[in-house]
Amino acid sequence: MDDDEEKEKEHFQRVCNSFAYYRIHTLKRVARAHQNYSLLPSSHQKILHDFLPHLERIKEAADANYRFILQLLVASRGMFVNSGMTDDVVPPIDPVTGRVIDESVPLASGVDMDKVTTTVKQFYRDWSIEGEAEREICYHPIIEELQMRLPLSSERPVSVLVPGSGLGRLAFEIAKLGYQCQGNEWSMFMLTASHFMLNHVKGTNVYTIHPWLHHFCNNLANEDQLQTVRIPDVDPHSMPKGSHFSMAAGSFTEVYTEPNVWDCVATCYFIDTAANVLDYVETISNILKPGGYWINFGPLLYHFADMPNEKSVELSYETIKRAMLTHYGFQLIKEVTNVPSTYIQSPKSMMKMTYNCVFFVVQKPFHAS
Repeated sequence: MDDDEEKEKEHFQRVCNSFAYYRIHTLKRVARAHQNYSLLPSSHQKILHDFLPHLERIKEAADANYRFILQLLVASRGMFVNSGMTDDVVPPIDPVTGRVIDESVPLASGVDMDKVTTTVKQFYRDWSIEGEAEREICYHPIIEELQMRLPLSSERPVSVLVPGSGLGRLAFEIAKLGYQCQGNEWSMFMLTASHFMLNHVKGTNVYTIHPWLHHFCNNLANEDQLQTVRIPDVDPHSMPKGSHFSMAAGSFTEVYTEPNVWDCVATCYFIDTAANVLDYVETISNILKPGGYWINFGPLLYHFADMPNEKSVELSYETIKRAMLTHYGFQLIKEVTNVPSTYIQSPKSMMKMTYNCVFFVVQKPFHAS
């Protein structure tokens, strides 16, 4: 393998190791809670008679999540069969216990473990009935506008690109309607999870997971931390025969360079993942066909803001809109601001973060100005 392939393999190895480290990571957090409890005065420990049993239930839930993650890890073997990667990137699993051999799993960073736990919560958002409320707020208006602006026709197919597709539900729903749809994702954590869900899971309510297990704060009741959801709420293999649905891995601006290819680009909670959001605007302007639509929903959290060694530029929405309309020539078709939306939010948490999102539809001009 060349240097780039070797680096890609090392990165995928790190992702697999992080998933494999999930159980150890969670049990360490439980052990810390147990240790802090043991330091309380004995009189206080007696008052908190249900605390230790609750920690035991967390450990049981961690095992349940871990068994699910192991299925995901096993499915990741062969993900990159044409790229030179081999199965040795997946940590060895004990054939008797079904667990990753702990001694073989290196320590994972806190940042990577945050990505693992976020991925677990993404299953709630994209593939559970409980996550439908979140999906309805942001996916529904995108699909509604797509159907209105680009109705399906027997004369020609309509191509839709969904960059930042996460676990693939929005792209899945668009393709299920009959559009030629491709999801694009850069995060290897998300790609591993979406590959498992879209290619290896058949049926509904196959797995039960605890998405909020890692939330030790803002719980109204102990049971809130142990909430379960069953996934998936729809069969990922229920795509109609003849559907055109694919997923592409890699950086959006590097993968998509061919001009005038797509009828629509649909972005949801995506444009703020750029260090320079104008790179995204420029790429979308280039790859859309003349007259094509860009439909967007989301906030401007800016994922690289204040990160060391990252050259992030944080622009206001009005600045982005001005660039879209005046420099890139987009025509503003629809705009709604301050649309309240949550993102992988526990419905029972005592703390809820709500984004006031912007929803817009713009059209690429038919002719260059």
